[in-house]
Amino acid sequence: MTSTSTRTTTRTHTATHLTDVIMGAIADILADLRIDLTTMYRDWTQDENAIQAWILEGSLNEVILECHQTKGIVAPIIEFPVAYRPDGSGDAEFTASRARLARFRQKIDRVPAGTNYRLFCTFNGPHTPQPGWSPGTRATTAGLRSINYGTLGSAPDASASMRYLYR
Repeated sequence: MTSTSTRTTTRTHTATHLTDVIMGAIADILADLRIDLTTMYRDWTQDENAIQAWILEGSLNEVILECHQTKGIVAPIIEFPVAYRPDGSGDAEFTASRARLARFRQKIDRVPAGTNYRLFCTFNGPHTPQPGWSPGTRATTAGLRSINYGTLGSAPDASASMRYLYR
């Protein structure tokens, strides 16, 4: 019984930690790009709860941030893949590299005024429906170049990384 309780508690902490890392990175990137954050903050709790629930159940494959420019260009696109370790064999520490991310954010291409954003999630199988989230169609990534940031955050049961796609 104790290991089940400990395992559940650790997975909950992992989901909370990785959700904070992903949501914080998205907010920082949008702020750096001077994209209006009104919707982000209005929907924060709803989005945070959904992402956390999907990480907790192990169904979230990745969170995608698409920047939709006024002339119909969708760039940059930033993907946050989540990798799970079902046996909990990952690093026992909860880590995040905020300083490294801050340096990386300086390399992200700027966008014109009026650019807005969309968040998408992809899944590795069945997932629980969450309020405020519905199916959508991602922009194509054909012709975009990419840079892998590497691990954004890590915890005992899972980790999140980041990939930057640009023109």
